[in-house]
Amino acid sequence: MITAHQLKKLLLFAAMSALAQNNEVGPAHLSSEASNSPSGIVQNQTRQSPGAAQRLEGIRLDCIQNRRTICGKILKVLPDGLVIDSGYTNIMRDPLNRKWLVPGAVQERPPANVVEGDQPACVCIGLVFLTDLPKKPKARVYDYVDLTGYPTGQYTYTSVGDVRRTIRKFSAKLNHLVQSKFAESEKQNQVNP
Repeated sequence: MITAHQLKKLLLFAAMSALAQNNEVGPAHLSSEASNSPSGIVQNQTRQSPGAAQRLEGIRLDCIQNRRTICGKILKVLPDGLVIDSGYTNIMRDPLNRKWLVPGAVQERPPANVVEGDQPACVCIGLVFLTDLPKKPKARVYDYVDLTGYPTGQYTYTSVGDVRRTIRKFSAKLNHLVQSKFAESEKQNQVNP
């Protein structure tokens, strides 16, 4: 079983490896966790469990390959995240793109007939749920968000009355997502050796 300290070392190693190998991952539009990994030497940890390091790196690269740019209007603020109507590409322009949260006073509209691509970092279109947000500033309904999101599955919420909707779920923190997916895979490996 891998301890929390060993898991952090593996995450650091994977982050440094991916940044060294993947030129398309840069500071533009990625969360600070993806582009600003802390320095450190984790050679001892990788010698102990190279299979775990490879699984961790595979999970991280999969998350990076499937990332999306979430740029849209906040429709609902929930305790564990935001429901966002993504696809407002106009908020990606200068000077609005300098912060992750744009005040609702900007009054933007989504472009017509936009289709979501399948390349890394393409603009996500439609309703999404975004978790693991920066702490400040505090997001409010009808503000706009411009962040990179990493897919985590689906989320079901109550939209109006008792109408339940299931939408795609994204995390704004790559390392948090990789750590949770890695922990899940470790549990599965222990159950099914």
